[in-house]
Amino acid sequence: MNLNPTTESFGQDDQSWLASAHGTSSARSITLDTSTFTAGTHYPAGHFPSGLPLGKITATGKYGPYSNAASDGTEVLAGFLFTSVDAPSVNTIDPQGAMLWHGAVIEAKLPVAVDSAGKVDVAGYIKFL
Repeated sequence: MNLNPTTESFGQDDQSWLASAHGTSSARSITLDTSTFTAGTHYPAGHFPSGLPLGKITATGKYGPYSNAASDGTEVLAGFLFTSVDAPSVNTIDPQGAMLWHGAVIEAKLPVAVDSAGKVDVAGYIKFL
């Protein structure tokens, strides 16, 4: 039995991009394809941030960063990463997460901007304020 004191620190997730609680109770479970993200761009602090725009990769069903210029399925905005997810140390491990797919978001507080094509993709599901 170890009776030595230990410490554990917890960070706080920045979900200030959420405009309301609507849709948060029905976030979808997803798998992120780590190999499709760029460390310095998409997870510079060692985690995928809450509010990251996501697209579904057609071939695998996993999710990568939304990019209107892509041609693998991620050119269609599917939703936003609901809570931050620790990035693995290697890009062959694909972590689980949750995706907000309907509700309202504060556009100016998203960690990555969404273009007009992405907004059209989620029209009727996500409202941008």
